[in-house]
Amino acid sequence: MNGRSIRIYLVDGDASGLLTAEVMNWSGKMLVSPRSRLADLAKRDEITRTGIYVLAGPDPENPMGEIVYVGEGDNVFRRLAQHDKDEKKEFWTRCVGVISKDLNLTKAHVRYLESRLIEKGNAAGRAAIHNGTTPPLPPIPESDVADMEGFLEYIELMLPVLGFSFLKPKPTVSRPAGDEASGEDESPIFEFSSGDAKASAKEIGGEFVVLKGSTATLAPRPSWTSYRELRQQLIDDKKLTEVPGKGLLLFVEDIYLSSPSAGAAIVAAGNTNGRAAWKTIDTRQSYGDWHQSQLPDSDDE
Repeated sequence: MNGRSIRIYLVDGDASGLLTAEVMNWSGKMLVSPRSRLADLAKRDEITRTGIYVLAGPDPENPMGEIVYVGEGDNVFRRLAQHDKDEKKEFWTRCVGVISKDLNLTKAHVRYLESRLIEKGNAAGRAAIHNGTTPPLPPIPESDVADMEGFLEYIELMLPVLGFSFLKPKPTVSRPAGDEASGEDESPIFEFSSGDAKASAKEIGGEFVVLKGSTATLAPRPSWTSYRELRQQLIDDKKLTEVPGKGLLLFVEDIYLSSPSAGAAIVAAGNTNGRAAWKTIDTRQSYGDWHQSQLPDSDDE
């Protein structure tokens, strides 16, 4: 894998304030601002150029989710100011504008980028895309399509670094015939049982994935606190459905989580240390021990 350098500049020396981001040999530039700092963003001349922008904030209907809106404009800041007054877009707390340093982005270009970003955001399924429908791609020359796809690659590279992860594709879960993982970024398969509930999982690309077909205990423990809201959201979204007469919930799709403890808590319906609870199916090594075994030996220090 080839390394990349992203130059991030804290405009006022505050990590929570305005920042700009650039990559060597890329004609684009990103400007990130909290909604509360729009007045400061307005002082940046480049934000008045033609470009695209993303609004992001917590989803009030989903405590674990995010809402994203993608737009474009001949003057990015003018559009941001309009959205700041829009009662239908109260959700957003941060924004990022993407412009061209060489002033070569046209209206057709940014409409193309807007359409592609909405398409990719919907495909990734990590956030609720506020736009609703994906606008059609504008008719632009074949050479411009190639240029914009190259421009888009840099946007996809940089947005997660800046805290906008809605484009990040969910990892593909392989299901080999044997017990071993088939992908370079996949762990072995882990298992965890709690009462009649039995679940399988993998770690893929830094995410802990409880696999489709796993089951979870239906009745929660009275003392349960951690990840309880997350499981209820999965039930509300019908990603966990009740198995009639079994006292169990079924994972109807692969569920991507932040940690093994989140997976274990959802399966057990109670506070559970996932690093100890999940075991490899072949050696019965705990997730915690397996994780340690991937690190360089430090006994020689």
